[in-house]
Amino acid sequence: MEERYDFARLEEKWRRRWEEADLYRCVEDEERPKKYILVMFPYPSGPAHMGHVANYNLGDVLARYFRRRGMNVLHPMGWDGFGLPAENAAIRSGVHPSKYTWDNIALLKEGLQRLGYSYDWSRELATCDPEYYRWTQWFFLKFYERGLAYKALAWANWCPSCRTVLANEQVVGGRCERCDTLVEQKALPQWFLRITDYAERLLADMDQLSGWPESVLTMQRNWIGRSEGCEVTFRVKETGQEIPIFTTRPDTLWGVTFFLLAPEHPLVDELTEGTPYREGVQAFRERLKGVSAIERTSLEAEKDGVFLGAHAVNPVNGEEVPIWTANFVLMEYGTGAVMAVPAHDQRDFEFARKFGLPIKVVIQPPGGDLRPEEMTEAYVDPGIMVHSGPFEGLDSEEGRTVRVPDYLEERGWGKRAVNYRLRDWLISRQRYWGVPIPIVYCSRCGMVPVPEEDLPVLLPEDVEFIFEGPSPLERSEEFRRTVCPRCGGEAERETDTMDTFVDSSWYYLRYASPRDKDRPFDPRAVRYWLPVDQYIGGIEHAIMHLLYSRFFTKVLKDLGMVDFDEPFTNLLCQGMVVMGGAKMSKSKGNVITPEGFIDSYGADTLRLFILFLGPPEADKEWNEAGIEGAHRFLHRVWRLVHRYLDILTFKTQPVPEDAEVLKRLSHLTHRTIKKVTEDIERFAFNTAIAAIMEFTNGLYREIEEYPDAFNTYEGHEAIRSLILLLAPFAPFITEELWEEVGGEFSVHQQPWPDYDPRLARSERITLVAQVDGKVRDRIEVDADVAEEEMERIALSSPKIRKNLEGREIARVVVVPGKLVNIVTR
Repeated sequence: MEERYDFARLEEKWRRRWEEADLYRCVEDEERPKKYILVMFPYPSGPAHMGHVANYNLGDVLARYFRRRGMNVLHPMGWDGFGLPAENAAIRSGVHPSKYTWDNIALLKEGLQRLGYSYDWSRELATCDPEYYRWTQWFFLKFYERGLAYKALAWANWCPSCRTVLANEQVVGGRCERCDTLVEQKALPQWFLRITDYAERLLADMDQLSGWPESVLTMQRNWIGRSEGCEVTFRVKETGQEIPIFTTRPDTLWGVTFFLLAPEHPLVDELTEGTPYREGVQAFRERLKGVSAIERTSLEAEKDGVFLGAHAVNPVNGEEVPIWTANFVLMEYGTGAVMAVPAHDQRDFEFARKFGLPIKVVIQPPGGDLRPEEMTEAYVDPGIMVHSGPFEGLDSEEGRTVRVPDYLEERGWGKRAVNYRLRDWLISRQRYWGVPIPIVYCSRCGMVPVPEEDLPVLLPEDVEFIFEGPSPLERSEEFRRTVCPRCGGEAERETDTMDTFVDSSWYYLRYASPRDKDRPFDPRAVRYWLPVDQYIGGIEHAIMHLLYSRFFTKVLKDLGMVDFDEPFTNLLCQGMVVMGGAKMSKSKGNVITPEGFIDSYGADTLRLFILFLGPPEADKEWNEAGIEGAHRFLHRVWRLVHRYLDILTFKTQPVPEDAEVLKRLSHLTHRTIKKVTEDIERFAFNTAIAAIMEFTNGLYREIEEYPDAFNTYEGHEAIRSLILLLAPFAPFITEELWEEVGGEFSVHQQPWPDYDPRLARSERITLVAQVDGKVRDRIEVDADVAEEEMERIALSSPKIRKNLEGREIARVVVVPGKLVNIVTR
């Protein structure tokens, strides 16, 4: 028995013991219910930082908890190994991306192991391992076979000085981050995955995601952007070419006064080639250099454009309107062509006002009389159709949804259509450190997929890393030159690599059988473990990673490889650890690493401190002042257990005469078990820790009142429960204390304590909830409810929430056992 809490000694002891016992290894067991808990794997950019601690704490608490609830828990870890930072490091310092990445993996793994996370390290994987990316390439070939992978021209960031393609991160303020040259848009042949084929399923299957935050589902719905309307065909007067457009407002077709094309639309060049308008188009495109699509389409952006010297014929009335190109029209949305109705679209209105183009009102508000010359903004609401041919006086909503679409279809001028904001997934990257795309080009056979038996297509090791010019793979003769698998003649390899989001779109499946050499995953293991029961990650991945993983899963279901529609049943989006309001990142120079805190206070203290900072979903402002409090608490637990260790025999003792003390002790124990259990289930880890702290304080009070209280069944139960409840949060100290009180190895394999509802029940009181001193609700709560819980209950009251709408909370005043007053600004 050691009286001093020597965290360094015991943490090293138990890390070694857990590893020797292979404590966290899991295997499929059809007799046990499974629980797959996964936190998004990290990009290995260096040692662990506090953001990692905050994220991986959450998954570890849940994994330890559910194991002890009898679940067979899969809790793996791996590395999102490919990415641009490794290649940039090679350019800056000459360190090969592979060495840079694997060295950082070793550093990050060491940091996570020091924190005691309960990963099954036998399932570790890295996306940059050829044994993994072989199967990423295999999936690409399956997509290609189904017509879901294709090559087409797409615009890329191009630095004319460095003569290279830039990632979005390498463009700062519209300029190359390296040489400060204005970045251009250049059309290059690039690879896409046809995610748009799955747009409707991606939307419809959100009904299965009741365990996801509504905010994430809303973001995905908006990103997919389903719009119902009509596709209408206009004709170029001068050439006879047909231009289809998509509109959600076919009821405004009679109000078209000009026609717009995206600057990138191929028709812009066709219409202006060899004409006086060519020079104006070139000057206009020059003005757009370095301006992002987001900036171009911003409502605040000044509208800009030029006339192309041609006219479009409106099919519904035969009117000829001028064709312009405009900065706010994008090739990526719809057809890259827009019918402009300035009276009823605000951006068109602003464009018309700037360039003196006509405005024609075709929807009048009920009882209104809009006059174009008097309008200060577009009228975008429903109304009565006017100046609209056969639909004069018709309700515009009926015209929009029924009458006008019928009219267009009857005459062959258009058809009902559904449009999506979602574009196909551009996966080409003109980079080295990524998965090579398994395609070769033969002068005789054309584009040829690499045979499956020839996978993986390996990245060459001996390449040159410089910033200028083509990518290292394009410059590598050894890599580029190959033999056509079809005819045996000379061929060249594809030199683009895949977007790293492709790698992470299926890693959760590989964890089920990460050492399988014959297939990407074992179907039997996937049937047992998948889908993931609890996924944890940042909301910044709401669109890309989560949407792409859903897409991958649906394709694999169509391939007959999985039997489920959605990869992640439940999703928890954790907040960030911030400093001065900014996310911790290397680029900002505000990264705090855990090593020094572990050396000074121990891993348990750091884990506890981070978990106690606030709810998982909230951002947490880094302030190390509180770590001392977490450390003192663990010392208190240590001293409490050791103070009575010699009499904790776990044998039932005769009930002493003062039974009231034991009743209080039992109530305190069972109430805490209930509270901590419920809080873990709802991810309220900070309030669970607060309850354990309160429990510890209560035990100290009872010891002072009745020193022999622990020499009873109730006392033994209290100490055992304290250790068992604290274990998911502070695994090292609890393992040591459990051993010292005679518990069987390991504390992390002991059943989760149950509570008796009768013993956990408290007296009830009425909590008064006020807003600015006025009573807005009365809520029945336990008499011994904690202050933090009082505040949470009051703020979650529907009556209080309704009363606070549109108001900002200044502070919350809690009077223990009586009232909560929410003070607004």
